[in-house]
Amino acid sequence: MAKLSIKGLIESALSFGRTLDSDYPPLQQFFVVMEHCLKHGLKVRKSFLSYNKTIWGPLELVEKLYPEAEEIGASVRDLPGLKTPLGRARAWLRLALMQKKMADYLRCLIIQRDLLSEFYEYHALMMEEEGAVIVGLLVGLNVIDANLCVKGEDLDSQVGVIDFSMYLKNEEDIGNKERNVQIAAILDQKNYVEELNRQLNTVSSLHSRVDSLEKSNTKLIAELAIAKNNIIKLQEENHQLRSENKLILMKTQQHLEVTKVDVETELQTYKHSRQGLDEMYNEARRQLRDESQLRQDTENELAVQVSMKHEIELAMKLLEKDIHEKQDTLIGLRQQLEEVKAINIEMYQKLQGSEDGLKEKNEIIARLEEKNNKITTAMRQLEQRLQQAEKAQMEAEDEDEKYLQECLSKSDSLQKQISQKEKQLVQLETDLKIEKEWRQTLQEDLQKEKDVLAHLRNETQQIIGLKKEFLNLQDENQQLKKIHHEQEQVLEELGNKLSESKLKIEDIKEANKALQGLVWLKDKEATHCKLCEKEFSLSKRKHHCRNCGEIFCNACSDNELPLPSSPKPVRVCDSCHALLIQRCSSNLP
Repeated sequence: MAKLSIKGLIESALSFGRTLDSDYPPLQQFFVVMEHCLKHGLKVRKSFLSYNKTIWGPLELVEKLYPEAEEIGASVRDLPGLKTPLGRARAWLRLALMQKKMADYLRCLIIQRDLLSEFYEYHALMMEEEGAVIVGLLVGLNVIDANLCVKGEDLDSQVGVIDFSMYLKNEEDIGNKERNVQIAAILDQKNYVEELNRQLNTVSSLHSRVDSLEKSNTKLIAELAIAKNNIIKLQEENHQLRSENKLILMKTQQHLEVTKVDVETELQTYKHSRQGLDEMYNEARRQLRDESQLRQDTENELAVQVSMKHEIELAMKLLEKDIHEKQDTLIGLRQQLEEVKAINIEMYQKLQGSEDGLKEKNEIIARLEEKNNKITTAMRQLEQRLQQAEKAQMEAEDEDEKYLQECLSKSDSLQKQISQKEKQLVQLETDLKIEKEWRQTLQEDLQKEKDVLAHLRNETQQIIGLKKEFLNLQDENQQLKKIHHEQEQVLEELGNKLSESKLKIEDIKEANKALQGLVWLKDKEATHCKLCEKEFSLSKRKHHCRNCGEIFCNACSDNELPLPSSPKPVRVCDSCHALLIQRCSSNLP
């Protein structure tokens, strides 16, 4: 019946020669037959009130398999007069016929038999091969043009009865076979042309996709080049950090060799006489006083540096409007200040860590750390209060004498404290792990220093039973003091230079007009002095010559002469100083 209804609809539509309406009888019979085909073998779904058996479920599944069918589903749901699933299914069939895509939608549904098994029995027409034959016949309906009004019809209450009288053959039909053959040829040509149009549409869509892919490919290539450049820059920075780390390791090894020689000499003196302990205690006491003074000095200098930095930043903000050409030099000074500050903070943290380790390990000699901490706190208070220094010093000396007596009496408790030392070493290891996690943001070169520290800790664990630990720790303390002293010298130089920077800023304002014609060399481009060819560092700072614009060290540019652009004397390199003096001498009568 499906074959007869499809063929009869095509023949009658071609003979009719117009667009078909919803009142056309062959079209109505076609929808009735399709409804019976879709209902064949449909599973009954149970609910609380009744048994449900509709074809809207499998038709609604087409939206998931064929994205273009979403428009039909949405329009069917929006229709106001439809209340039952059967009415929605009838409206869906009519809209699919008007779009000439009924065959495509049902073909996608038949291919997915796993999904259809949820709605149909295994013997259903849609599950068998006859369903594919019917879908193939539906392709011929693309020839028909239908204009159906779905909103006004009552699709919920229609009765689907097949009228068999329309499909009985007459004598006139037998005589019109030749005409049907011609009509079939015309229909085949029309189907061929429609398929060509579909293929052309797909080709144009493919061209647009190819263009979009090419654009995205070019963007990805550009991003890849940028990423490669970033990787190369990171590798260069990694190489620089490694070279700096190697220099630090060489310095530490040299310090360790010196300390080993000192340890051997001190061990020999300790064996000969025990009086060295008293001298060492006195030296430790003096060193602690010196360290407390140094700490306060460093803290004061850091506060001064911070205040100076704020003042410099304000001055730079005011000068940025006037001196646009000198921004590179000023930015270089800021970066150097920030680097010095970061280095000072790191070294200060290292000093704190080393001092904590020394305090924990110095407990071998009868809790020297506890009394020394008390003395340091007392000394800080005494330094803050200079007027009451004499009284506090007398009390500290009395406590020190008592402490010496206790140290001599409690020499037997050293072994017990050694066991406590092991626990403290475990705590040190945990602290070091935390420091490693914090320093993972740095590069792999800094981890070598941590390995060296771990190796030193292992050596100290092997020498727990001996008194060499105390001596080694004192040597390390001396090394750290030397480093701290060097850093303080650098900080003093920086403080002096920062104080001079305010005066130099005024000189820069005055020399701005004269320097407009000169080529002012950037700080980043200069790594060595132009005259002595020595490399710049924290101690060997960079200075611009106000005459030629080149960068020199402090030793090669410590001359000051008044230039024609500025009446005040400004910094000039040695070569420019000699030339200017010769000119002045030649101009004299």
